Amino acid sequence: MRILIVHNYYQDAGGEDVVFQQESTALSEIRGYDVQTLTFRNKKGWRGAWQFLWSPWNIFAANKLKKHIRTFRPDIIHIHNTQYACGPILIRIAKNAGIPVVMSLHNFRLLCPSATLFHRGQLFTKSIKASFPWYAIRQKVLDNSLFKTAWTAISYWLHRKLGTWQYVSRYLVLADFSKHLIESSSLEINPDKILVKPNFVKIQAFDEPVTERSDDFLYVGRLSAEKGILELMQALANTSHTLKIAGAGPLQQDVDRLVSQNTNFAYLGSLTKEEVYQEMRGCKALIVPSLCYEGGAPLTVIEAMMVRTPIVASKLGAIADVIIDNETGYTFDPTQASSIVAALDQMENDSSTHRSAIAKKAKTFALEHYSEQHIMTILQHVYDQVSSTNA
Repeated sequence: MRILIVHNYYQDAGGEDVVFQQESTALSEIRGYDVQTLTFRNKKGWRGAWQFLWSPWNIFAANKLKKHIRTFRPDIIHIHNTQYACGPILIRIAKNAGIPVVMSLHNFRLLCPSATLFHRGQLFTKSIKASFPWYAIRQKVLDNSLFKTAWTAISYWLHRKLGTWQYVSRYLVLADFSKHLIESSSLEINPDKILVKPNFVKIQAFDEPVTERSDDFLYVGRLSAEKGILELMQALANTSHTLKIAGAGPLQQDVDRLVSQNTNFAYLGSLTKEEVYQEMRGCKALIVPSLCYEGGAPLTVIEAMMVRTPIVASKLGAIADVIIDNETGYTFDPTQASSIVAALDQMENDSSTHRSAIAKKAKTFALEHYSEQHIMTILQHVYDQVSSTNA
């Protein structure tokens, strides 16, 4: 079977890129699969503006796909991201060529121009059931830009009206939560087309024994508003809880300021994957304070589960599908400082035996649901199903 995998890189690297690369490599190693990739990249400056203007109907990207179809003759086209250097027109090109499309939804851009369902420090769900996101445009939910929000909204609305989204044979979402959200939206996509396929982590990376744990909690992720890093730091300021922070992002200066003002905080900077694993193995627990709806369980959560690192996490969105309070971890309301502190206190006050039992159950859950073999089996089944029915 010949699989053409298409991905649009953002200007800054992210988790979607990792998933695209991991799955492409894993598929190439499966006997009987011939895999090629077609990638695009968002540019900065006037070139990026030009790409963005063409995003509703990018004939240049369309011609690139047509060329790959002629030379490679794929049986299936799997699209990971189209925003914004290539655009949804690729789905129509594949449909016209009679090739079924599988599309991974790593965020909520089909539901709202924000993509995160988060704006100005809180959840933003006004667009989910709207036929056109007028309110989102007025609120400038994409990068606080009226034009960028409006142009993105027009692009996705245009393709909704043209039936482009109906041409996708299967949508792959990361969690049951995301599936239910899309099914309840105004998109009117057949629920049978929406399948849950989480991301995987390579369990070989977690064979080393866990080192002795410190008294430090750990945050790993983007330093941005929707991730709840500032709310976490403000909740833990002037407490006895110590926090290490790893990552980079637009809130860097705010994080630096809070670190300088509180002796219980330490900023580690941007770490390599190996350095993150090392910190995970040695921390007291991983804290995930997301204020937004995560599309699926973040890879850092699954990785922590694999090394039996306790997890204290926000109970919003898809994270709640994985971190069940007092079973596979501890949860809190990320908007309430008292809830965050209470969850950390509860974890510390629990016996080491109870914490170990929770961590063991979390690892078992991760191995059952997020191993490479399990996830790739799901993906192969989707490909086989789409290929046989061409629907």
